[in-house]
Amino acid sequence: MNKLYIWAVVFAALMIVLTYLSVGTTEGGLNDDVVNQLAVAGAVALVVISVFVVVKYVRQMQVDTADGDLAEESWDGIGEYLNEVPKGWAILYILTMIWGMWYFTMGYPVNAYSQIGEYNEDVAAHDAKFAAEYKGITGNRLVEMGESVFLAECKVCHGISADGIDGKAANLNQRIEAVAVKHAIMNGANNFTTDFPGGMPPGLNYMFASEAELDELVNYVVAGMPADDTRGAELFAQGTCNGCHGDTGEGMPYAGPKINGYDIATVSSVLKDGKKGAIGTMPKFERLNAKQIEAVSAYITSLSK
Repeated sequence: MNKLYIWAVVFAALMIVLTYLSVGTTEGGLNDDVVNQLAVAGAVALVVISVFVVVKYVRQMQVDTADGDLAEESWDGIGEYLNEVPKGWAILYILTMIWGMWYFTMGYPVNAYSQIGEYNEDVAAHDAKFAAEYKGITGNRLVEMGESVFLAECKVCHGISADGIDGKAANLNQRIEAVAVKHAIMNGANNFTTDFPGGMPPGLNYMFASEAELDELVNYVVAGMPADDTRGAELFAQGTCNGCHGDTGEGMPYAGPKINGYDIATVSSVLKDGKKGAIGTMPKFERLNAKQIEAVSAYITSLSK
């Protein structure tokens, strides 16, 4: 007797015994519970059918030989038999295609109800209601709203006092740090693609004759570009920084953001597109609506004043 059949019988018997032990030995067993009886009967049938199918096809692979006419084409000596498609496979394939067309048109069409769709509609309706209700908020009320958004969304990285938690994130109590300015000059900054699609190219440190000149420029920007620092202004122009950020660092639409201080537009750009800098990468906050972005930007802007 082929070993395959022996192992099949042993396996089937073992599975049937384990099934009985897991159900038949429990309280009530198979005597009083029809559900248990049906479960065991189904399990036995499943084991027998599965073993039979596996044995059939394994045995077929052991003893069958390929036959039929070969196609004219061959690939590296490997030919293909011109066997007909198995009838059962062809029927299942056609039925699957029919079921698929029915499912997407009648059974569960693409425009049918879905929980995700309902959630998205509810969020859109809430955002519209929120925008209409708080449209006119400005000044201190806008800053107070922004503080609430900050505590909900931003404090995890920047800390409750927005100090950056010992370098984990940017310290928002000052406009910008020297390490961030230097990193942008040397590596570029192509983050704010929504408002400033041109981006800032890398390698602008080569515009300066020495590391000392670069440090002078960095300190000039960090200090807020004071009007009496003529040397800083010269280096700013020497590095062609004014071509995108303006002569006084006020920024230019679509070219470069404001860098002489915080403003709502610049912070909003960070929230909309995220930022990659010397510390690491900050994700964009797509879950915030336009008013929330404006509010938290107003709050962060107020911190450095």
